[in-house]
Amino acid sequence: MAKWTAFPYDAADYTYSAATLKKHWARLHMGDAEPWPKDEAVQAAWALYHSGQFQKAVEAGLKAGGAGLNVANRAQSIYANYLEKSEKTKLALFEEVAARAEAQAAAEPKNANAWYQMAYALGRYSQGISVAKALAQGLGSKVKNALETTIKLEPKHADAHIALGAFHAEVIDKVGKLLGKTQGADAATGLKMYKQALKLNPGSAIAMVEYANGLVMLEGDKKMAEAEQLYADAAACEAMDAMERLDIEMAKAELED
Repeated sequence: MAKWTAFPYDAADYTYSAATLKKHWARLHMGDAEPWPKDEAVQAAWALYHSGQFQKAVEAGLKAGGAGLNVANRAQSIYANYLEKSEKTKLALFEEVAARAEAQAAAEPKNANAWYQMAYALGRYSQGISVAKALAQGLGSKVKNALETTIKLEPKHADAHIALGAFHAEVIDKVGKLLGKTQGADAATGLKMYKQALKLNPGSAIAMVEYANGLVMLEGDKKMAEAEQLYADAAACEAMDAMERLDIEMAKAELED
C-alpha cells in the first residue's frame, strides 16, 4: 500500500484511549449508529480512525476482521474523499471499499454499516465518474437500495439519511426532475431526508453542509441565504474527531468562496 497523505491538522484533541473512546462513543457515532465493538483490536482501529490515522485504521481493521471491516471501510472512504490528491487513486479506493462492503453485506445482511459503506463508496465513485455515467451503469439504483436498506435496519442512521438526500438532489440536479423520476429521485423526499438527518444528529457539520448543497441543487438561488447560514452553522461546530474537523474546514472553505 502506497503511503497515504497525512491528516493535515493537530490531532491531539482527537486521540482516545479505550476508556475515553467508550465514554465518547455515542457522540462520536451519532452519525453512523455503529455499535460499541467488544473486540479490543477493533476498538484500537476505531481510535486510529478518530485521530485521523486513516491508513493505520484500515490496516488494523482489516487485520481484526469481523466488525473491523466497518472501520476499515469507513477510514478508507473518508481518506479517499477528503485527502487523496490523485483522482485515479481516489476512484480505485472507492471501488475497493464498495466491493469489500458488498461482500460483507451479502455475508451479514443485517449489518447496517456494511450496506451504508457500500452506498457511500459507490456514491462518491459515481460523483467521480459523473452522475449521468453512473446512472447509465445502474449504480444509482444500487446506491438507493443500499441506503434504504441501511435505514430499514437502523432508522437512527443519520449519515444514511444525508446520503439518501444527496442521492435525490444529485440525480435531479444532473438529469432533471423528469428523468430523475425514472431513477426514483424526488425533490420532496430528498429534502425530507436532509431534515431527518439533522434531527437525528443536530450537531453534525456534514449534515449541514450536505443539506446546504442539496437546497441549492433542488431550489436554486432562492435558497442561497439559507444555504449560507447552514455553512456558517457547520463552520461553527466543534470537532470531536478527525473527520468532523475535515467537515468543518470544508464548511469554512465554502464560506470563503
